[in-house]
Amino acid sequence: MGLFGLSHVRPFDTWRAGTAPLLPTVSIMEFIRNEYSMDYKPNSRETIRRQTLHQFEQARIVDRNRDDPARPTNSKDNNYSLNQPILDIFAEYPDGSWQEKVQEFNEAVPELKSQYQRVLDMHKIPVVLPNGNTMKLSPGKHNQLHADILHEFCSRFIGASGRVLYIGDTASSREEGGKLMILEREYLRKLGVPPMSHEKLPDVVVYDEKQKWLFLIEAVTSHGPVSPKRWLELEEAFKGCKVGVVYVTGFPDRATFRKNAAEIAWETEVWIVDEPDHLIHFNGDRFLGPHKREDTENQ
Repeated sequence: MGLFGLSHVRPFDTWRAGTAPLLPTVSIMEFIRNEYSMDYKPNSRETIRRQTLHQFEQARIVDRNRDDPARPTNSKDNNYSLNQPILDIFAEYPDGSWQEKVQEFNEAVPELKSQYQRVLDMHKIPVVLPNGNTMKLSPGKHNQLHADILHEFCSRFIGASGRVLYIGDTASSREEGGKLMILEREYLRKLGVPPMSHEKLPDVVVYDEKQKWLFLIEAVTSHGPVSPKRWLELEEAFKGCKVGVVYVTGFPDRATFRKNAAEIAWETEVWIVDEPDHLIHFNGDRFLGPHKREDTENQ
């Protein structure tokens, strides 16, 4: 059914009628529903994307975001389209030399994968960690903010003693860039932090080995600062932490900060990429550092 939806081949069409429009997952589902009376549940969109479209992409049957390879993986504008060699096979099926076309495609797949990967890599965001190691994040504003936090915030306010214990990626799987780019579970465990899913972790976790402070950093390009609700969630998740905890919300610019300013919790810090040398301090008993907890005496 996925090929019908991608090619817009209707029940009484021949495969030669196949086309390659740029289609979001929901449009593929809608075509199959309207033309083949197969009604997918709305919450099955992610299943189709992961279990069908992603495999098609890996096999070079489809391209993702041919119109904009730099589009973030979590963008609402993501789309899929059939590659030309697949249309060439359709044009020959069933009476022409379609088997030869399939053979040609299979032989070309390794080079097609290599070309496609080079395009994807071209748009990835390079990141240099405090220890000098490098990695790449998938394209997008949110991951660019992750990179800015590591390059600009950490270099100014943590320094060489910073150790990145967690950083995620907006890509939905390790093959697409990996949500868990770095996750040092054992190191976190030694600090008294129990294992938890990436959904519970902030966007970036950095440990200052000199000050013995654990920085929990939320990167905000639209929503999701360290609000009172998020602060309570993190306090509960990190209540066993043996070192001081510092809460930071990072924004790309003042405009995004202003949109979220009313939601930011007290006793947290705000950092803005456009003004990297400054912090905005939201009250509390000290400036940039862990605040007192009722259940600990050393913070």
